[in-house]
This record gives sequence, structure tokens and C-alpha cells, in this order.
Amino acid sequence: MEPTIKSRPVYGTLSPQKGTEHLLIADAEGAQAILDLAKSAPEGFFSAAEIVYIPRAEGETYVAALKALKPARFYDGPSIAAALPRLRQTFATAHMGLRVYLAGTEGLIGQAMLAATEAGIDYSSIQTEHRGSLARRVQCVHCKGVTEDVTTQPVTCAHCGLTLFVRDHYSRRLAAFQGVCINAEDRSEQVPVEEVFR
Repeated sequence: MEPTIKSRPVYGTLSPQKGTEHLLIADAEGAQAILDLAKSAPEGFFSAAEIVYIPRAEGETYVAALKALKPARFYDGPSIAAALPRLRQTFATAHMGLRVYLAGTEGLIGQAMLAATEAGIDYSSIQTEHRGSLARRVQCVHCKGVTEDVTTQPVTCAHCGLTLFVRDHYSRRLAAFQGVCINAEDRSEQVPVEEVFR
């Protein structure tokens, strides 16, 4: 289905590509996308691969399964924020032929893609697959603060406290959806909150 907003990200399904190096980045259920990719990966694929995995909850069981793929390097990080310096260094020193695969939540995909494109990797050459939560990363257009893991419509900005309508407009430059004050005319107006991005 074509998105109604052109900036809205469109995700595919990960598939192994020819390349000299492979960087696979996932969080939460995104690990299952890597495990599915492994079923069709040619022999030796993971010996030239680095897997960066960000578990989203205590006790996730994917770490052992990902390590069993025997990647050349494996990083199990506490958060995407903690992994970003490592990713930026990897992208900055990457050679021609690096293939990038992103799987999991929109927050992880967006932030990892932003780091890759800042290093000069064209976004259209990066494979993405959405798995897991539909929670959004939202930037308040008023204070410019970013609120992570937004599941409701509207949402209260974690920085300035405004009640924001979460638009489908997505900014690749910010790796976030845009949030606009929903009750700007009358701040005392109470707007019903619904959980819509699960």
C-alpha cells in the first residue's frame, strides 16, 4: 500500500546482498528479521558481517540465536543512543561494498539510517524491515525536543509539555515524525488520548 504522505517511510523485507562487508542493525523483534535473512544467506555471509543488536526488554532471547550465526563481530548494546557512536565510527571508516540492513522499530531504523546518510551512504541503498512496535519518535515543532517511543495520539511533549498531534509527516533529517500543538487556540481544552501506535 502506497503511503498517503510521501515522506512516510516504506519498509521492505531484508534479503542478502552481494558485498564485501555486511552491517546488520536490529532492535527487539528486528532480530527475527536477521534470523529470517540467514535462512537464504549464502555460505560465508556472516563471516564478513557485524551484527549490532539492541534488546528492548530484559530477558529477550535473541542474543544467543544471533551469536549462533557466527558473525565476524557482535555488539549487544543497551540502547540505540549508546550504539550510535560505534555506528558513526563504522560508517566513517567503511569501504566500498558495505551493505547495510536495518530491522526493528521505526526509532532504530530512522536513527541508524540518519547516521549512515550523514556518512555519505545513500538511503536508497539501505535495506529496512519494520518489526515490532509501531511506537514513534516525535519531534515537537515548537521546542524542537524529541520524545521517544510515542504510542498515543495526541502526546504530551516530554520537553515543553505541549499537547501534540502526531503527524504522518516524517523527517529523514531528524529521524522523527513531526508533532504540532493540537490545542494552540485554547490550551485548557482537553483532547482525548488514544493509544494508536502500538
